[in-house]
Amino acid sequence: MTELGNRLKEARLAKNLSLDDLQSITKIQKRYLIGIEEGNYSSMPGNFYVRAFIKQYAEALDLNPDEIFDMYKDEIPSSYNEELPQQLSRVNTHKTISEGNSKIFDILPKILIAVFILGVAGILYYFIPRFVGDDTKEPVNNENQQVKLENNLDKTKAADKEPSQNKRKVDNDDKKDSKKESTTSEVREAPQEISVVKTQGKYSTFELKNAEKFVVKIVSRGQTWVSIQNGKKKEFFSGMLNAGKNESQTVDLSSETEAKIIVGKAVDTDIFVNDQKLEYAVDPSKMVTQTITIQYVPKNE
Repeated sequence: MTELGNRLKEARLAKNLSLDDLQSITKIQKRYLIGIEEGNYSSMPGNFYVRAFIKQYAEALDLNPDEIFDMYKDEIPSSYNEELPQQLSRVNTHKTISEGNSKIFDILPKILIAVFILGVAGILYYFIPRFVGDDTKEPVNNENQQVKLENNLDKTKAADKEPSQNKRKVDNDDKKDSKKESTTSEVREAPQEISVVKTQGKYSTFELKNAEKFVVKIVSRGQTWVSIQNGKKKEFFSGMLNAGKNESQTVDLSSETEAKIIVGKAVDTDIFVNDQKLEYAVDPSKMVTQTITIQYVPKNE
């Protein structure tokens, strides 16, 4: 057992807490808590999670995490970017191939239907004139044509004699319609914009514009550690998100101008800003741990 493990265990016993009690408080599995006290980190997902679990363990016992990390830095492994297991890569590759084949099978029936319709249209175009053409031929009646021509001339003269007031009314109606269209186009509001400002390693910065609110929702599709802070490092949420249990966390940051989101496993984590999904600036499969900063510019500014 390490000195860090001894100190944490003594602090837990001083508060009369069992490992089961601590598991309920921190949402960390009991076997990971035992590993922390024994200094055995081999069973944990990675170094990032070791540090995150120790931080939650210390906070649950009212200990200062920064002091713990500084005092026992030789016993606590450093955090670094870990590559995804080869098994996950093979699964993603198989998924990509399956999706490609699925798209081909979805498109194929549509192509066959289009070819069938074109074929039927070609047959109708070829045979209908042959059967209908001879039957529709009628003798030309010059008298009827002359009557129709005279009627058309009479209608043209009557239209020329209409009062100019009717023309002005039509012009006014056109002007009203054009004004309505211009007013409608002005009333339409531009949608919110989320754009990438800069990226560097695991750090990326976004800018949010044309939004009346700033609500962040984090959704986990597996197991991930998440921290949500404002620009002054005030923490609104810090903990584990597990799919099927407490799989999401929503924070209203409308009164803030900046938010910082630290994600432990980006490949299993979705971020929504005002119900709009945020696309990672850095590929989650290449950078597992990411720190995302969102700068909020209120709509009236």
